[in-house]
Amino acid sequence: MKTSSAESIGSCHAGSDSLPTIVAGPILRHVSAEKIVVWLVTSSEQAIKLQCFQSDQCLAKAEFSSEHEGYVKLGTRAHLHLLQLSPDTPLPQDEWLSYDIGVGESGNEQWLSQTIPDLCYNDQKRPDFMIKSRIDHVLHGSCRKPHHDDRDGLLAVDEALAAARQPSAKRSEQPALLMMSGDQIYADDVAGPMLSGIQQVVDLLGLCEEKIEGIDINICSGDLPNHQHNLYGRNKLLPNTEANNTLRETFFMGSKKPVFTSVNSDNHLISLGEILGMYLLVWSPALWQYLSLEQTKVPAKHIERYNAELESINNFVDGLAGVRRALAHVPVYMIFDDHDVTDDWNLNRLWEVTAYNNPFSKRIIGNALIGYLLCQGWGNAPQNFSPDLIGQVREALDDDSPEHQDAVIAQLMALRKWHYIVDTTPKLVVLDTRTQRWWSEQSQEAPSGLMDEEALAELQEVLLDEESVILVSPAPIFGVKLIEVVQRIFTWFGHALTVDAENWMGHRQAAHKILDIFKNPRTPHHFVILSGDVHYSFTYDVRLRRNKEDPLIWQITSSGVMSTFPPRLLRVFDRLNRFLFAGYSPLNWLTRRRAMYIRPRRPIYEEGRYRHQRLLNGNGIGRVRLDESGKPTVIESLQVNNKQPVAFEEGYHLDWL
Repeated sequence: MKTSSAESIGSCHAGSDSLPTIVAGPILRHVSAEKIVVWLVTSSEQAIKLQCFQSDQCLAKAEFSSEHEGYVKLGTRAHLHLLQLSPDTPLPQDEWLSYDIGVGESGNEQWLSQTIPDLCYNDQKRPDFMIKSRIDHVLHGSCRKPHHDDRDGLLAVDEALAAARQPSAKRSEQPALLMMSGDQIYADDVAGPMLSGIQQVVDLLGLCEEKIEGIDINICSGDLPNHQHNLYGRNKLLPNTEANNTLRETFFMGSKKPVFTSVNSDNHLISLGEILGMYLLVWSPALWQYLSLEQTKVPAKHIERYNAELESINNFVDGLAGVRRALAHVPVYMIFDDHDVTDDWNLNRLWEVTAYNNPFSKRIIGNALIGYLLCQGWGNAPQNFSPDLIGQVREALDDDSPEHQDAVIAQLMALRKWHYIVDTTPKLVVLDTRTQRWWSEQSQEAPSGLMDEEALAELQEVLLDEESVILVSPAPIFGVKLIEVVQRIFTWFGHALTVDAENWMGHRQAAHKILDIFKNPRTPHHFVILSGDVHYSFTYDVRLRRNKEDPLIWQITSSGVMSTFPPRLLRVFDRLNRFLFAGYSPLNWLTRRRAMYIRPRRPIYEEGRYRHQRLLNGNGIGRVRLDESGKPTVIESLQVNNKQPVAFEEGYHLDWL
């Protein structure tokens, strides 16, 4: 049931006996001629059927017992399923297909038209999709904060998919995939109403409990809702020390937190149950009708803030039916960035040493990593995660032993398989720029390289002799130079955490290694780099000075889905960047990218509207259309408040940044 106001959420508190069959999903994850992967969470432990159709002809089907290999029990009334369907003969490509999911015993199944009547477009009976033989059309974006004060950028995906299903639409209008390149949730920046809803979901679904060491005295996660610092006070619970008394305290009034550096950490998620509850609420509208967001436990000094956040959360909930519909109709790939776990995750060596030597902070980070595995990472590339690892996660959820959970967390933190490759044309290569960091040799407070030497060597091997590639780097490889300079200045004074000083050029060895990959004559002729992270959007055409024809590189950044950069500050950065690093500025000789020509594109949708801008602010989703060689033919942003896409058009001058 869709909710549309604070009153409707607050008045629809229902019992767990009336829970919907599917409480989150289905989300279509990986698709190929050989396999279909679908993610969903049901409210009861039941047998499931997955079927694939062309028109009304069933091409493939699979049955899953109540405890199949893709099953994980999240709680007494929450059962996660990663369904994998492998047909006997390859599925057709570039044709409309559909799938259906039946929950229940054979002959008494509830199919999607019964469990989620509003899931499909145009009164179709089943969600439809297409397996593209070539990636010709990609949607991409990052940074989705539910309490942002504007519409959800994923609604632009819903609108694009609806347009692709109009009778006059060509098949090329259906995207080959949606790439979500980081910060799909904000575990470290949570609105008060969202935290209240999450904790109600934990109770409603009986999500896993755990013993937590480090909060005053050792308590169970179920005690958190009644803790005096539960709402708007969690920065008093999180580990803190005098070691982090930096400019952050002066400028942003943040607490002394060496690990949890977000200035909005006062509702930081702690328990695994809270992490899982967050995912269930941001992917689906199904559970919101069971929540009461009345101000019953809000500290008096935070009531005004709570009411403002509640208005934003209600707007977010209004769009969730469209978001769920969109995620069911296009293959969705994901990769983490810092906010999926916590702000400044692994930013430098000091952060890592501090975080992982503190059992409490290690548990919080590990819980977020377990949540990412189950709700994002597993569906990207199921083969990367062994049945033994999933089995241990399953056992840890069933057992409230801290030792068992800590053992699983230790395994996940040591895992080097979060990155993945999708064998498409062009090949899709998704980078893990968070867990394979290259520590600085200068200082443990200096920013780490986003990938270490071993990971970058492996990347180069993957790219050898490819004609073209789509490279997904959560942080832009070629960013805004002025902002990188500001980050370097703060780093020089020992305050890297203050400005989130992490970029590809911030670590000398990592920067030279990634740039050498582009210079290697055996690496692809066409590089399309998709990025997010920065909360604004831009496009650069990048060429080597010594050879402007090969390789051809496009840095395409789309951020955020629901997050923006401070508008006035962004305009200042944009203007100063164009002035200080103009085409023939001598400052360019001081950059690590001096061997590259970089031409920024202008965002334009009305004549003259963005004549002097290069950086685009606003909620939306990026769209890239590619020709047969893998070269972008259209680069644009589908902004939720604009009727027409904002196109990134090629500039007239070759600016060397």
